[in-house]
Amino acid sequence: MDLDVLNMFVIAGGTLAIPILAFVASFLLWPSALIRIYYWYWRRALGMQVRYANYDDYQFCYSYRGRPGYRPSILMLHGFSAHKDMWLSIVKFLPKNLHLVCVDMPGHEGTTRSALDDYSISGQAKRIHQFVECIKLNRRPFHLVGTSMGGNVAGVYAAQYPEDICSLTLICPAGLPSTTESKFIKQLRELQESKCMDRIPLIPSTPEEMADMLKLCSYVRFRVPQQILQGLVDVRIPHNDFYRKLFLEIVDEKSRHSLHENMTKIKVPTQVIWGKQDQVLDVSGASVLASAIPDCHVYILENCGHSVVVERPRKTANLILEFLSLLHSMDNNKKQA
Repeated sequence: MDLDVLNMFVIAGGTLAIPILAFVASFLLWPSALIRIYYWYWRRALGMQVRYANYDDYQFCYSYRGRPGYRPSILMLHGFSAHKDMWLSIVKFLPKNLHLVCVDMPGHEGTTRSALDDYSISGQAKRIHQFVECIKLNRRPFHLVGTSMGGNVAGVYAAQYPEDICSLTLICPAGLPSTTESKFIKQLRELQESKCMDRIPLIPSTPEEMADMLKLCSYVRFRVPQQILQGLVDVRIPHNDFYRKLFLEIVDEKSRHSLHENMTKIKVPTQVIWGKQDQVLDVSGASVLASAIPDCHVYILENCGHSVVVERPRKTANLILEFLSLLHSMDNNKKQA
């Protein structure tokens, strides 16, 4: 073989080997870096742009796609210890001409974390209102979506700032008393009785605890490699002290039933989506909301747990779109009548 041709193959092989070796090294040695790259890639692929907004000395981090138009903008509030990128699986199935905003909740990811901040549910709702005013999202009423802790905040927001929103979607929201204790609530009660609140199931510090948390939150059993579990833990460990403080704040008497205390004040059309096999927050909460909110549409998803956004993203996106379409049609009918 000609020496130049041989050299060409050697160079080509080396060029291909470098990214492959880099990927393998990242997977084995720095799985947390790989997870960050994964989210960065999907944000770019889905056209989501990251921006910052400041309210006095407080900084909000958010991602967005599209511009405000004739259809309502959509603001999405994530759950406990998550971040704005958890919505990417839903964003994938939403039209690109919809104006979407996903914000990091107070103290999470790129949004300011302060020991002096009020992390109660009402305190978080107040912060989200500041964010909405910062980016002028409430120039026109918008559709608000919240899941778990974010669902609790979203419901309280709808009650406290009714002029800001036109409709509401609550996905497995926290903040409700339940006639049936979920697996997680039972675990929590046992921890409180044994005074071992340093081992909260939603705050894992080992790959094994992370695997247990995923089983608790999901009905679908995802096969997650050990290295990815390690990466997920590595990303969270630096924040676990904050997560523990936040958790104790939102399960305190001041916040534990915030949504329940405010639900009769919710006057906008409301959609409730819940996984039937939710082991974190029992599905019976859906009927509690349906009995208190006048215009409430409930959807129970079979074979689905607490992580509705991850387990059933296409179905969830379609339900939100159908709900908005229904409201738009009803609004048109009223105008024509």
